[in-house]
Amino acid sequence: MNLDDAGRAAADVLPQDVWDFLSGGSGAEMTVAANRVAFDDVFIVPRVLTDVSSCGTSATLLGSRVTMPVGVAPMAYQQLFHPDGELATARAAEVAGVPYEASILSSYSLEEITAVCTQTWFQVYWLRDRILMGDLIDRAENLGCKALALTVDAPRMGRRLRDIRNGFALPSHVAAGNFPRPWTDTARRGTAGSSSSMMHTGEAFDPALTWKDVAWLRGQTHLPIVLKGVLHPDDAVQAIEIGVDAITVSNHGGRQLDGAIGSLTALPAVAAAVEGRAQVLMDSGIRSGADVLKALALGASGVFIGRPVLWGLAADGQRGVDRVLQVMQTELEDALALSGCVDVRRARHLDVLPRSSSAPVSPVQRGSR
Repeated sequence: MNLDDAGRAAADVLPQDVWDFLSGGSGAEMTVAANRVAFDDVFIVPRVLTDVSSCGTSATLLGSRVTMPVGVAPMAYQQLFHPDGELATARAAEVAGVPYEASILSSYSLEEITAVCTQTWFQVYWLRDRILMGDLIDRAENLGCKALALTVDAPRMGRRLRDIRNGFALPSHVAAGNFPRPWTDTARRGTAGSSSSMMHTGEAFDPALTWKDVAWLRGQTHLPIVLKGVLHPDDAVQAIEIGVDAITVSNHGGRQLDGAIGSLTALPAVAAAVEGRAQVLMDSGIRSGADVLKALALGASGVFIGRPVLWGLAADGQRGVDRVLQVMQTELEDALALSGCVDVRRARHLDVLPRSSSAPVSPVQRGSR
């Protein structure tokens, strides 16, 4: 009936170490909690006496029309959760008519994923191997990907204590489908008291990523570029000046800096700084259609959901993901109607009331969108 139901179903079928890999964050998981607190502390001020006999959820993200302003966030190694992995989630996104953001660390290749989803975006981390980076960009373009998303909040992986305590390693049947199988050998070598996936990404990812590299990337591709992992307004402005097409306000689901600001908390200031010059997206902590409405009201053009998709995948493969996305659309339509919005465009003009405030925050105060 809601996304939490999918979470309970997933917890019943997944091994404990895989559940921890999915659910956990870095450090004491303060930021994981902060993401939900941020949504719970925001209240919508509904409008009334509007004809909401028909409410439209469709939107435009990076020039493509989608059935709702919701996409599937990039998540690695989905064969951990179901044998069909990314193919199931990508097919579900295609059926739902929403973007699917394929991770560079997908357990199926980009060729296989784009064959089943026409609205594929490709997410990359910055690799130490610049030639390999160029090859991946070329593949994304040639396969018809709609956007290239560069994750910039992971110069190194956060210390995910659940994985370290579990000695988490990829099982033998899971590998990174976009690379030759030996590329992920380190991630499959389990060691007590350490995370093999953390060791592998330390070898593969380049912590020297700077704005110069983002400018280089802009010159290498005609695809729209999304900068994922931005929380500070000044970083968003600098990205736009380089030519980035969209910003994803994200703290990596609480899996990087523990104690980082909640994504929804950071969203209004970033949206105000961007001033409509690029689309502002967000992820981290979204669990309902009402959460989507809150993000739209605070300045987002769209949101990407992560863990709930994997809950559905673990519970019932593509049918589970289908159901998660169906519930999300039903809840969003319901939230629009009950707040007096005939479409998602109107939602961006709703007033919101922080729990600790006695006065609504108006669209003017949040900045023009």
